[in-house]
Amino acid sequence: LAAFRVTPQPGVPPEEAGAAVAAESSTGTWTTVWTDGLTSLDRYKGRCYGIEPVAGEESQFIAYVAYPLDLFEEGSVTNMFTSIVGNVFGFKALRALRLEDLRIPVAYVKTFQGPPHGIQVERDKLNKYGRPLLGCTIKPKLGLSAKNYGRAVYECLRGGLDFTKDDENVNSQPFMRWRDRFVFCAEALYKAQAETGEIKGHYLNATAGTCEEMMKRAVFARELGVPIVMHDYLTGGFTANTTLAHYC
Repeated sequence: LAAFRVTPQPGVPPEEAGAAVAAESSTGTWTTVWTDGLTSLDRYKGRCYGIEPVAGEESQFIAYVAYPLDLFEEGSVTNMFTSIVGNVFGFKALRALRLEDLRIPVAYVKTFQGPPHGIQVERDKLNKYGRPLLGCTIKPKLGLSAKNYGRAVYECLRGGLDFTKDDENVNSQPFMRWRDRFVFCAEALYKAQAETGEIKGHYLNATAGTCEEMMKRAVFARELGVPIVMHDYLTGGFTANTTLAHYC
């Protein structure tokens, strides 16, 4: 179930605009095609089952659309959002469109793996229980050499922090390539552990320009023995994020 805030073009009634949103985001197209007769469109088409005005906005309304579950690939956030927030946003009958709410059936939610681990596994890896975890992001986030970056990690962990982490901007820039950063951070991690007698963590950012490069970095991080890797799913994408979650 999806709730859209719809602003139709002048002269387009709410019912027509709501039906157009439901059709364009499911089985509809701009014209009639002969292949429509080769399937059951009534089974697969989205349906606008309710329209409500938006308080204080004469030209806007909320359209409630229901989609058959068979329209979506199991375990694919990418496919789900491609349908619901994809091509329909460029539909000519609409001046503006915004997805306000989304209700996903439990049966479909269960097809997604989700995060491979939760806070309990994080505590298990760090051997820290009964209190909040204390950590920080290394600053300045850009400009440090890999050696100085590792030195900052060591000083933070040696000073009492449970973990440190890369900033989301830290990938593999000319001043600090990812492999050098991984090595120096791992060295700092193990040195701090040896001196404090505590398990420490540094969360390495595995985000990269391609999925193959991302996985290469994740594999190298595992070989170094660091407990957790990070990935920026907003820029890296849902498919890459799911791939990394399956690996972890």
